[in-house]
Amino acid sequence: MSPSSSVRGLSRRLLLAGALAGVAATVTGCSSDSEASASGGSKDLRIGYFAFPSGDLIVKNRKLLEKALPEYTIKWVKFDSGASVNQAFIGKSLDIAALGSSPFARGVSGSSPIPYKVAWILDVAGENEALVARKDTGITDVAGLKGKKIATPFASTSHYSLLAALDAAGLAASDVQLIDLQPQPILAAWQRGDIDAAYVWLPTLDELRETGTQLTSSKEIGAAGKPTLDLAVVSDELISRDPKAIAAWRTAQAEALRLLKSDPDGSVKAVAAEIGISESDAEAQLAQGVFLTPEQVVSADWLGTDSGPGKLLGYVTDTATFLADQKQIDAAPTEDTVRKAFYLEGLSDVLK
Repeated sequence: MSPSSSVRGLSRRLLLAGALAGVAATVTGCSSDSEASASGGSKDLRIGYFAFPSGDLIVKNRKLLEKALPEYTIKWVKFDSGASVNQAFIGKSLDIAALGSSPFARGVSGSSPIPYKVAWILDVAGENEALVARKDTGITDVAGLKGKKIATPFASTSHYSLLAALDAAGLAASDVQLIDLQPQPILAAWQRGDIDAAYVWLPTLDELRETGTQLTSSKEIGAAGKPTLDLAVVSDELISRDPKAIAAWRTAQAEALRLLKSDPDGSVKAVAAEIGISESDAEAQLAQGVFLTPEQVVSADWLGTDSGPGKLLGYVTDTATFLADQKQIDAAPTEDTVRKAFYLEGLSDVLK
């Protein structure tokens, strides 16, 4: 993917279209499954995930969903960014997927919101997403980035947090050179010296830290009032067609969150196997994330209950407002519009 400069003024449609090439193979590969699911006679579930330390990888590695739904064919599809996930949902190639709160806010904005709803919280961003500058630049704070080249995956939680960090430091997006790169190309550009800094997530983040200086993290930005989360969304079509499958998936996700606390060694092994890293690295990466308990997810402090949304509604609405102020989307959706993009029915059943 060739670098571009500033994204100021780009619409959500352009940002999503930019991801099309990156997911073309995935969408094509899922097309037959999509048609089968749409017919209503299929028992297929197409699930998008990231190679990022979370309970989602435990669900996949331990085949918790396959055990809960033995009559289904579960297809796990790996993605690199939220923009790609959004494009796949537009192409009707996914039923369920991990998605950052920022790309979700983009997805429900505009005159044609993506037909999906948030149904679970995977994790809260902590030290596992951060802004790092190459040590040889001599940059030690965010303000020092003025005029510098900064890479981040556009339309991601890292992109949102980067904009928030710049804003807090008194810089506009136009004061730096923003470059749209996925995690692996970020690492290559970093090693070549093509960029001065990057905002990205694990495991690429840890590689940058070896020769970089961390300037801020999503944990710090969240504490300052702009938290980001990894959510899980389900398509409107799946909600109408197969709510029981969603219930089984939620139960599997709840079990994974419990295993992160009750079986840390087993969780480390599962994450290490899925990402292809050592168990010591997996343990260190998991320690940087913030994982809620199922009871916390299903509470007024976070996703909410069957009777109404929790504080996540405000977080997503505020995120969309900030993106609109930054000219990243044309206009922010109303709180009522965001509320309609929450799927809370049956949520409390995971606690039974």
